[in-house]
Amino acid sequence: MENVIDILKERGFIDAMTGEEVRDLLQAPIKIYSGFDPTAESLHIGHLVPLIGLAWFQRCGHTPVALIGGATGMIGDPSGKSKERVLLDEEAIKRNVAGITKDVETVLSRHSDVAKPLIVNNLDWFGGINFIAFLRDIGKNFRMGTMLAKESVKSRLNSDEGLSFTEFSYQVLQAYDFYHLAENEDIVIQLGGSDQWGNITAGTELIRKIGTKKAAGITFPLLNRSDGKKFGKSEEGTIWLSPEKLQPYDFYQYLVRIHDDDVIKLMKLLTFMDLEEIRRYESSMEDNDYIPNTAQKRLAEEVTRIVHGEEGVTKALRATEAAAPGAKTVLDAKTLESIAADIPSAEADAKDVIGEKVLDIMVQTGFLGSKGEGRRLIRNKGVYVNNVVVEDENTIIEEKHLIEGRMFLIAAGKKRKILITIRGL
Repeated sequence: MENVIDILKERGFIDAMTGEEVRDLLQAPIKIYSGFDPTAESLHIGHLVPLIGLAWFQRCGHTPVALIGGATGMIGDPSGKSKERVLLDEEAIKRNVAGITKDVETVLSRHSDVAKPLIVNNLDWFGGINFIAFLRDIGKNFRMGTMLAKESVKSRLNSDEGLSFTEFSYQVLQAYDFYHLAENEDIVIQLGGSDQWGNITAGTELIRKIGTKKAAGITFPLLNRSDGKKFGKSEEGTIWLSPEKLQPYDFYQYLVRIHDDDVIKLMKLLTFMDLEEIRRYESSMEDNDYIPNTAQKRLAEEVTRIVHGEEGVTKALRATEAAAPGAKTVLDAKTLESIAADIPSAEADAKDVIGEKVLDIMVQTGFLGSKGEGRRLIRNKGVYVNNVVVEDENTIIEEKHLIEGRMFLIAAGKKRKILITIRGL
């Protein structure tokens, strides 16, 4: 069987490894883990990188392990952060742990013919540790010079915000996680983003000093867009994995809007598409007869399938087709009701919309952030009511706009939509 390291390297997935011993460790089935702190009720699309990484190991016969940071999430990792996180209470942590556990299970349990994922929570071992004993037995193995030299620490020490002892201790706790998992679960490799290199190597060093097992680390490059912006953010907010926080339609549409310069990279990192197929898309994008967004649609389908399954893809495609702006698309209440759960929706009383400007309704429903944004879209012919372009910013909703007297659809551009249903009918 092909070594998973070769697969990941060819896809541009590996940023650094602690050494070539990683290959030796993978000669037989092993366990590999990646950590996820419960800072929200759902993981976001950026977390797909470590999840897909774990899934590749899974496909090659190894056991993926997701460490949920029920303990470390109470502190917060300073890596990549310019200021200290807002500390969450225990109830919020529990709620977030449950949410992201579901996300992890969804992605890593899609294939019944591979190793089942293992999910652990570091609160299970940190919850019972004696503070003095931990400082004496574990803390003594860390040197201040090494800890202070880590980039995540140096950048914060030199900032106005500074760095609290709470956050400074995070690297010790993450290192202990690796040690604990190596000794008790026989987990020998940790996978993380390039900003986690210091935390990962702190763990391998601790295991070398006091552990009995071999251990290694692998990092993947951080996922940034070609325009420099953070991947996983849109005008509407974070691109969550949970369908309770973001519908499959919106998830799909975010990926359809990915820039041409990013789509091939994302195919390699976020899907299991064969590299030959990816290269064909890359080559076709250079052709004069290439149809724009063809590659994005393939990417969006594949990633949506990984996160939301076939049902999610069906919902996203159905909503996209049924609510495509353009005068040729005929809408009826049955069609809109069939996709109501798949696109953003709102309810309103008839008196609050009949005779009101489309511009005002878009802002009042939270569909747009400001009237200025709406005016710009209307001037650029980017606002539609029931798939018909709005020509004038003073256009009002009339009874004739209500499809079968009970709903209408507003679109901003080709991707963003909201279905407004008249309440009480």
